[in-house]
Amino acid sequence: MSLPSAGALKRSLLLVDDDVLILGILNRVLTLGGYEVRVATSGPMALELLAHGAPAPDLALLDVSMPGMSGLELAQHLQAYGAIAVMFLSAEDDQATVRAAIDGGAVGYLVKPIDITRIVPSVQAGLARADELRELRGSESRLTLALQQGREVGMAVGILMERNKTDRETAFRALREHARSHQRKLNDVADDILQATEVLNLIGGRANK
Repeated sequence: MSLPSAGALKRSLLLVDDDVLILGILNRVLTLGGYEVRVATSGPMALELLAHGAPAPDLALLDVSMPGMSGLELAQHLQAYGAIAVMFLSAEDDQATVRAAIDGGAVGYLVKPIDITRIVPSVQAGLARADELRELRGSESRLTLALQQGREVGMAVGILMERNKTDRETAFRALREHARSHQRKLNDVADDILQATEVLNLIGGRANK
């Protein structure tokens, strides 16, 4: 059985399975593997743990078929506590079940009876995939923010060009120097200009009525 890398030693896992035997085996193997493990025997119990302040896990291993609330249903509820990565456990490996797991956002899928030697490597792979997805979402968010800020700065520069009858480079330099002299972010100053222009346009529109 391979051990997780040093960076993964203290990563947290949530195990949810109504089969206490399998739950015990997973708990023991993953705890010995260096992970911080919490267990629940049902979906409602898992949600209660999180609702009472337990930190969101880096990865949740969920049994697909559980009475009351299935693992697929639980995975949807877990999203209320952040983008929790999930790996599903199931005695079924038919195409429909696997497809449902993939649609449920699974980063991994273990078929019962579980090969003990594959538990830790599978969790390592699931965590690595989860990290990639988090980084991708973070990059997309940063790109969206950068594009939004770029549009706001561009609009502010256009307003300065029009009002001061100057070229784009001169207008941008004036905007940047104003931001630096007042120790403010460029986008914050641009946002002020856009808001002030909106107010002026609103007042001007009313005055012309």
